[in-house]
Order: sequence, then C-alpha cells, then structure tokens
Amino acid sequence: MNTAPQTILDRVIFRDGLVLIIDKPAGMPVHGGPGGGDHLELYFEALRFGLRQSPALGHRLDRDTSGCLALGRHPKGLRRLGRVFSDGLAEKTYWALVAGRPARDVGQIDAPLVKISSAKRGWRMVVDQAAGKAARTDYQLLASDGAVSWLAFRPHTGRTHQIRVHAATLGCPIIGDPFYGSGGEMMQLHARRLALPLYANKPKIIACAPPPPHMTGRLSALGWSLPAEEPLVAVPDR
Repeated sequence: MNTAPQTILDRVIFRDGLVLIIDKPAGMPVHGGPGGGDHLELYFEALRFGLRQSPALGHRLDRDTSGCLALGRHPKGLRRLGRVFSDGLAEKTYWALVAGRPARDVGQIDAPLVKISSAKRGWRMVVDQAAGKAARTDYQLLASDGAVSWLAFRPHTGRTHQIRVHAATLGCPIIGDPFYGSGGEMMQLHARRLALPLYANKPKIIACAPPPPHMTGRLSALGWSLPAEEPLVAVPDR
C-alpha cells in the first residue's frame, strides 16, 4: 500500500461528527507492535478533518484482513463506539473465500475459543468447549465451484481470530490463512459491511467496502461483478 496521506484519505468511506469508517488495506497492522514497523495509526494525522486531535481505533481488524474499520474522531465518538461494540450491537458482515464447500449452505457455528501458546508454534486460538469463551458466527454460502466457496460470515461475538477458526471448524479454512489454513498467499478475508446504531433517533450507519484486488479474481469466477460505481453505503450483501 502507498501510505501517503492522500491515499488514506481516499480510503474513507463514511464520516460524520463522531466517527470515520475507512477501508483498511490488507497486509497492514492497525497499530504498531514491539518490533516497530509500518502500521495504520501512523497515518491518522491525515484524518483529522479540522479537529485538533487525530482519530483513534474503535475496534480492530487482523493485519491481513481488509475492509470496514471504524474510528472515533474524539473521546465522545470513541465512547459511543465502545458501547456499541461491547454491547454486541455492531452488525459485521465478512466475505471469505474458503477451501472446499461446507456441508450446509446456511448455519451457525457455536464453538467457544481459548488462546493457547507453545514455544514451537507461538500462540493461536483453539476451540475448547470447557475452557473457551463463547463464540458464535452465522454463515451463508454465496457461491461455490466445489473447490472454492464464497461465504458470508456474521459474528455475534468478537473473539480474536473468531471467523478464521470457525471457518476451519467447518472444514473450510480461509484461503491463505497461515494459522488455520495452508497459507501460501494473502489471506482471503474481507470486512465487507459494518452497521452501527450510534444514534437513538436516526437510522444505523451502514458502510460497505469493495473487495480488495487479491480477492476479485476468484470472486469474479464465482459470479461477483463490480458495479460501475461501487456504493459506499447501504448495499445488499451480494
């Protein structure tokens, strides 16, 4: 990604007085790690839009996940986002390209998750019915050729790596997932749609992000096509 200030501005898909929603690029962490390096927060200064402070993250996406990411423009916006996410009111839809085809076209995965660590493999999330924290994800098959399927995932909880582990639990790991799949290429997971009920007497904020270039080839082969002008708000899930 070219991370010039104008590039991050071009990725804004919603803005009001409280929040921004941007289309996060795949391959970039949202914040810096102990080893330093490039990360998305370095470019938030360009997103002040006249305010004295830069926006801050309202939630997280994995490094290799692209798509809708909400930012609070100031402390009030962050508090409002925090309540929406902590109360489970944010509606998130992810698109994934997975290996194989699930046994059922529509379903819910109810598989509690716990974090484990080992000296050899590092940390990862695993399903543990006894010790895990509750994790539920709805899924729907959108298209498949048998070898590759296009799924929509709608998580009810927000556990680390939830969709990635749940996809593997279906027997359909996300293509390119280095932890729970075979890796070998950029991960095919995209935060397609985000709906936020931020205001009591107003409609939900609904933002959609177009799929990233590394997913469009397979999506096109499965029947997806880019509209002449990709909408920025309120579009169907297909």
